[in-house]
Amino acid sequence: MWEIFTNFAPCMDRISDRVKNIAASQSLVMAARAKQMQAQGIDVISMSLGEPDFDTPAHIRLAAQEAIANHWSHYGPVAGIPSLREAIAQAQNRVVGVRHSSAIAFTGEDVMVSVGAKMAIYNAIQAVINPSDEVIIPMPSWVSYTEMVKLAGGVVVPVQTTFEDNYCLTAEQLRNVLTPRTRMIILCSPNNPTGSVYSKTQLADLVTVLRDFPDVYVLSDEIYSCLSYEIEAPSLAIFPELEDRLIVVNGVSKAYAMTGYRIGWLLSKNKDFVAACIRLQGQQITCATMMAQKAAEAALTGSQECVVQMKEVFAQRRELICRLASEIPGFRFNKPQGAFYLFPDVRAIGSGDEVAQRLLDQAHVAVVSGSAFGCPSCIRLSYAISTEEIEEAMRRIRNCLN
Repeated sequence: MWEIFTNFAPCMDRISDRVKNIAASQSLVMAARAKQMQAQGIDVISMSLGEPDFDTPAHIRLAAQEAIANHWSHYGPVAGIPSLREAIAQAQNRVVGVRHSSAIAFTGEDVMVSVGAKMAIYNAIQAVINPSDEVIIPMPSWVSYTEMVKLAGGVVVPVQTTFEDNYCLTAEQLRNVLTPRTRMIILCSPNNPTGSVYSKTQLADLVTVLRDFPDVYVLSDEIYSCLSYEIEAPSLAIFPELEDRLIVVNGVSKAYAMTGYRIGWLLSKNKDFVAACIRLQGQQITCATMMAQKAAEAALTGSQECVVQMKEVFAQRRELICRLASEIPGFRFNKPQGAFYLFPDVRAIGSGDEVAQRLLDQAHVAVVSGSAFGCPSCIRLSYAISTEEIEEAMRRIRNCLN
């Protein structure tokens, strides 16, 4: 009898091909390595994670506590509680509509709340991508887009943007890769990892090209929308011609320092698409955590002074890291226009992989190689850390690479 069961043992160890074929998130891997070294007593400064180092504002924490006290601890609607969905729609309309009266106007029915913006993006891709569908992704790009498309059976069409174009996709590049099999394009502005921001003119040029391809969904990842500096980071919702195929993704993680609350969302006027995402999410997670939803509602409907203050601090850190990075021979970079990342090209020193490994081993500074983002000649440095840590980290980097 025992032999019968042991014959099946190899089957118990099998992992699906879809999981074996996806890459680990290199930003999370590098952050874990930094924490492991810190646990061993090594003084490592981590510039690997895109996580604000601020405390979640007090009024938001209080809302979470009150939600627990008021028994917001049971199942809720799959798409999110109605008051939060409406708050999300109004926040989007308020920010975009102030400058653009013709922008797409959303209602609570156009919103689905999910477990972070990452889950919202994953659900959007799963809802519309079939095997062999093509998804255009400008490179460099956030580490998870490509793997999410692969999980859906889609075909990633990477488009390598250039340093000279500030790593922004051009209309000519877009037209050259659009085919009858294209099902989606993913744009992120302000961008992770480059810090680039698409201007209204640049977006308008892309939209003009997309008019000839009406079946292509446009996924606009706007998670860093509150963090643009000299120039405005316009939402793609300012283009009403995209109304039936635009998917806007955002969340509270970056703007309100609420990464651990895991609340993000998508907005779309395409009712069939939203219904499909809700149906999918109903089989995944049931609903986002209820007390976290109430905290997110407090974030969106309360004073936005906390967002302004955090942005001011990030702007100061940006000036600091750019000044210090300019003193490092071999660093070539564009000044980030948004988010909180510096993305220097280091090919004069070595590959991104080599430099990142060297900095971790010798300087005890954790950064992420640009190969994780589709740009192996670069490294990404997050300046979502204190001024003192930025100064010390850049001193170590300069000494190590010199």
